[in-house]
Amino acid sequence: MAAQAPVTRQIGPSPGFGPAAAHLAEAAQRCVLDRAGSGRRLGQLFGERRAILVFVRHFLCYATKEYVEDLAKIPKSFLEDAGVGLIVIGQSSHHHIEPFCCLTGYPHEIYVDPEREIYKILEMKRGETATTSAPSPHVKSNALLGNIKSVWRAMLGPAFDFQGDPAQQGGALIVGPGNQVYFLHRDMNRMDHMPVNSLLQLAGVQTIDFANRPRIIDV
Repeated sequence: MAAQAPVTRQIGPSPGFGPAAAHLAEAAQRCVLDRAGSGRRLGQLFGERRAILVFVRHFLCYATKEYVEDLAKIPKSFLEDAGVGLIVIGQSSHHHIEPFCCLTGYPHEIYVDPEREIYKILEMKRGETATTSAPSPHVKSNALLGNIKSVWRAMLGPAFDFQGDPAQQGGALIVGPGNQVYFLHRDMNRMDHMPVNSLLQLAGVQTIDFANRPRIIDV
């Protein structure tokens, strides 16, 4: 398959995302928790920089795990060179952040919204609102094996806890500095997340080769 053309110019705020920008301004006042349980206003994370925000399903979801494993492969230098932050936001207790990062190898910024207040403000979907989607380039397990792995991980935990609402879907935004919205995608089902390289291209970040061979592009 031919590679997508790289982004070669800076993107600007889209007028079509006016309502989303209003929702983001409200969400920016809400707090997320870090792995120590300390609260921080969401808006502080992108007040002075552009950022990719990735909202995920519950931490035991096999599709979330495998997607975040590929997010983990993004070198920090690529993000630093572009001046872009990468922030994953989950919906579990903060106690689950460290084990999830150890499991996935994710080294970038991560927070949780346990009450799903930000998910609700940003109108992230609940339930499988679309049953078909293109095959994800990031999910390697089939549904049967993936679900078995999810249940097994839940059983091995200190409590039978799916680490979030299984019906809650995620999404992705490119925002900042401030409450500007450049891109918004709300997942319709567990496989409907944005391809990682598409997010990187839209944010003006160097894309990566998931065969572990970095591909350099000019932005």
